[in-house]
Amino acid sequence: MKKYKLFVACDTTSLTKIKKILDQTKKIDLVIGYKFGLEFLNSKNGRNFVKKLKNKVTFGDYKFCDIPNTCVSALKAVKDLNFNYITIHLSSGLDALKAVKKIAGGTKIVGVSVLTSLNNKSLSEIGYKKNLKSLVIHQASLAKKANLDAIVCSPKEVRDVRKIFKKEIITPGIRLNKSVHDQKRVMTPKEAYKNGSDWIVVGRPITKGNIKNNIKKLIDNLN
Repeated sequence: MKKYKLFVACDTTSLTKIKKILDQTKKIDLVIGYKFGLEFLNSKNGRNFVKKLKNKVTFGDYKFCDIPNTCVSALKAVKDLNFNYITIHLSSGLDALKAVKKIAGGTKIVGVSVLTSLNNKSLSEIGYKKNLKSLVIHQASLAKKANLDAIVCSPKEVRDVRKIFKKEIITPGIRLNKSVHDQKRVMTPKEAYKNGSDWIVVGRPITKGNIKNNIKKLIDNLN
């Protein structure tokens, strides 16, 4: 079977839960990475735990979004954690994207497009005039201009993004059933990979309940 790539979203403040996730996702027939978001990274013990992790593919989902100088300073502040991937919102603008990429070293900089919790109605409420698909495509061109290493988009936009952005595409909004939770643009793992996702990001459908059984369900979905 093709070695599919999966980031497990470690969204908790509990070290016990994080250790359980790491332990129960060993030795499975997938390429595994671990995504740590703001919840864990801002927790009391989160930073030190990540700093001590060895031989894991790690993803710091900070979603930086600020002026260029602040984004650069923020990246420098977490360089000691040795993340393989770190996110920045594409809406930070081309100057910020280029500045962060310039000092990234061995860390892959990942541009985040429109969040999977948003739809056309949400964008209109925020004040965007473009529709969702057009906006994501436009942001993909920014990622290309900034020479970023990867982009985050929903699996529904992957085919369009791939026409512009030829590097890694990472897709959250993955569900094994009809439970969308707070997401709006979702697909199954099989659908996402078929569309061309390089990595999928999965949190609650794996980490809530029996992790090993949930992983088995995910793999079964791919067959």
